[in-house]
Amino acid sequence: MKREQWGTRAGFILAAVGSAIGLGNIWRFPYMAYENGGGAFFIPYLFAMLTAGIPFMIMEFSLGHKLRGAAPRAFSKLGVKLEWLGWFQVFIAAVIAVYYVAVIGWAISYMGFAFTQSWGADTNAFFFSEYLKLGDNAPSKLGSLQLHIAIPMVIAWCITFAAIFTGVKGGIERASKIMMPLLFIMVLALIARVIFLEGAMDGLNYLFRPDFTKILDAKVWSAAYGQIFFTLSVGFAIMIAYSSYLPEKSDISNNAFMTVLINCGFSIVAGILIFSVLGYMAQEQSKPLTDVVSAGVGLAFVTIPAAINLLPAPYILGPVFFLALVVAGLSSHISILEAVTSAVMDKLNWSRKKASTVVCGSGFVISMAFATNGGLLLLDLVDYFINNVALLTSCLIELLVIGWLLKVSDIRAYVNKISEFSIGIWFEICIRFISPIMLAIILGKNLINTVDQGYGGYAMSDLLILGWGLVAVMFIAAVIINVKSLPQNGSEV
Repeated sequence: MKREQWGTRAGFILAAVGSAIGLGNIWRFPYMAYENGGGAFFIPYLFAMLTAGIPFMIMEFSLGHKLRGAAPRAFSKLGVKLEWLGWFQVFIAAVIAVYYVAVIGWAISYMGFAFTQSWGADTNAFFFSEYLKLGDNAPSKLGSLQLHIAIPMVIAWCITFAAIFTGVKGGIERASKIMMPLLFIMVLALIARVIFLEGAMDGLNYLFRPDFTKILDAKVWSAAYGQIFFTLSVGFAIMIAYSSYLPEKSDISNNAFMTVLINCGFSIVAGILIFSVLGYMAQEQSKPLTDVVSAGVGLAFVTIPAAINLLPAPYILGPVFFLALVVAGLSSHISILEAVTSAVMDKLNWSRKKASTVVCGSGFVISMAFATNGGLLLLDLVDYFINNVALLTSCLIELLVIGWLLKVSDIRAYVNKISEFSIGIWFEICIRFISPIMLAIILGKNLINTVDQGYGGYAMSDLLILGWGLVAVMFIAAVIINVKSLPQNGSEV
């Protein structure tokens, strides 16, 4: 079966950027910068981008392009005993897809609430008590299904399914060509308005004022590398799948540089938007900015709605902001599920229509666990283990395999043969030494902290089953698939 291809180079780059730009750029990056030295954080962040982000992206683009397959097929072509790594990455993508859609569902709901600010004055109580109906649940005690959360999740699934079912050129590329320009226009329009609010400059000073004492702190460098790996969609099968649809004559190094630079540039632009709003909010409420800033879900669904209440013309700016969140989330969700769908198509020789229907149908059913009273707690716990344990482990193993078991110089030669500009020896140094060392340090610290202190105050039984247990099951399942694929009694696969 002939492999599908992207229609245009711009379509591929917008799809890759759409995958990389997600909700994390909008809420995670500004907070990371704020926590880790403000303007000074950009030094380790840019260093991490050059030594980890761009080399990793070049590596994954070249693997997908050269080996013409989703992650499992690509790794099995490198060595039949490596197919498990591809499946481990596909399972990471599958798990992320089923909980990430819940956050997109919340954003869809909030887009509706934003027209009338129906979240009221106490945005914290509204989000956790009224909207999520979060009781004294635990991640393993979910409570009942909440239809007002499930219905927007169904809408998100329908949009994702339509894009994947229609194919690379007809669905994913077309969706990306609409979504990405729309996202950039909305964010720039919001910035053009909020930057002139009173207190906005104070917020930006908080974000960009360098605290150079933090430069010597290993935690800051660890945070910078962690953010690069989180934000670029590398290490969990997406970029290998996407690049496998590139035409034969494709400029790998140029595409990789553009994807990474646009993604990181958008993170900084999102920081300008968020901190302008927080600065204004601090001034309006006569509070220090440190009292209104928050990380993660709290920033998107508690702090921002509170800020929208204070904005002039909230019924316009509010819906536009949450539409931007929805678009950023959907573009990532489409790419995550494409990584899973393309792997299933490769392995089982299914048609795109059959594979996308089974993958999205199964994902939809499982995702309803996150539309329950305890859905947020389950999401929080699973997300922590997937991002801080499984994903970083996958990235580290991939780097060690490519850098030490195989010839990374072959990848450099391949990229240079088909790209407009050549990449130098720095690529090999980054893949073999700098990136794996930094990742090993980050992963080691995460594992030690999680074993010693647990996470989030959750019960040990929940951590063992839904955290460590989930990662272990993914690993075992990947190995079993690989073992069943190995040649039997000397026969060829």
